[in-house]
Amino acid sequence: MAFKKITKDKIFWRSVVLLGLAFAFIYQFVSMLFDYGGLDFNAFYEDKLAGDSWIRFSIGILVSAFLYGFIISYGQFLSKIKRDKKREIE
Repeated sequence: MAFKKITKDKIFWRSVVLLGLAFAFIYQFVSMLFDYGGLDFNAFYEDKLAGDSWIRFSIGILVSAFLYGFIISYGQFLSKIKRDKKREIE
């Protein structure tokens, strides 16, 4: 049961959080560059964070960051387990 083995590992969850936060930061930075034609923090704030929209924006970012971090980290850990098993056989 690779899934249980991977998800019980504290290093896996640390990797999920770090990759997720990195993804969220980079994605929002690139999104700002494309949407506003540069680093326009005032326009970004007005569109994304002003009023009650910040709640929906924050939840969306956290969910997408978690999903990205989980999928990428799981793939990395699963490939490491497969690589280690292959080395044991050889």
